[in-house]
Amino acid sequence: MFAAYAAEIGLRQPLQGLRLGDLPAPRARTGWSRVTVRAASLNHHDLWSLRGVGLSTDRLPMILGTDAAGVDEDGNEVVIHPVVGLTSHGLAPGEPRSILTEKYQGTFAEQVTVPTWNIVPKPPELSFAEAACLPTAWLTAYRMLFTQARVRPGDSVLVQGAGGGVATAAIALGTAAGLRVYATSRDEHKRERALDLGAAEALEPGARLPHRVDAVIETVGAATWSHSVKSLRTGGTLVISGATSGDRPTRAELTDIFHRELTVVGSTVATKDELTALLSFCATTGTRPTIDRILPLDQAHEGFARMESGSHFGKIVFTLPAKDL
Repeated sequence: MFAAYAAEIGLRQPLQGLRLGDLPAPRARTGWSRVTVRAASLNHHDLWSLRGVGLSTDRLPMILGTDAAGVDEDGNEVVIHPVVGLTSHGLAPGEPRSILTEKYQGTFAEQVTVPTWNIVPKPPELSFAEAACLPTAWLTAYRMLFTQARVRPGDSVLVQGAGGGVATAAIALGTAAGLRVYATSRDEHKRERALDLGAAEALEPGARLPHRVDAVIETVGAATWSHSVKSLRTGGTLVISGATSGDRPTRAELTDIFHRELTVVGSTVATKDELTALLSFCATTGTRPTIDRILPLDQAHEGFARMESGSHFGKIVFTLPAKDL
């Protein structure tokens, strides 16, 4: 079957390790289901995998991709929850938690197999491309906002780094949920796009907000950390799920954190129940992921290069032609 996969990792030019070509189709496995992929979306996780983060050479070749929507063996339209080893009661017995492409082959292929428990029905209101955008970046944003920050309609939120997948999702989801959303970006065009998504204001990084906010959604890290802390109201919550600019800020702002009784929450893997809730939220509210571009999987190099350059706004989606099941 045709796939986009990591053949080498840790190269000086990471994209040189990306290959397109035929690999064996996944084998049947008890308790697992085969999904014919119709659309899969690109995440920074895929770039990090090519750099050798979370992926070792003994697992190569590794099909990349954590997110996908497609059709299962019974003809049902489905979305894949990308975390293997979780159940509704926590970790599956004897199964260490891992995201696709770390231990198990990913979704950038004609077919993928996952535990049957990881399959979620796709709402008919969402296209395959739209649904494929949700399981990692959008699900991360959903968890950060509603599970970790516990924001409510009328609250105010600062989203750092508008343009990235999680930040873009947080702006759209927060606006749809009745939050007052502020966003930052170094790029004027991305600030304009953030306003189009519903942000009340879009500012340059470090700019003073009209008022302090109830919560901050932080994925940038060191470059915006100080601004994030200073932008919170007393008792506010900073939720962090990534550090694309580095994880060692020049100042930890510890005095601000304890003096104003701020809460700092790390956020990582979201649950299958949260994915189901996100799909329902999008279906019922009309909220849709911002898609930067849709490319056939055989043009994966173009999509990876665009993400690496940082010029994208929203999700990059790869599609595969429908085939008879």
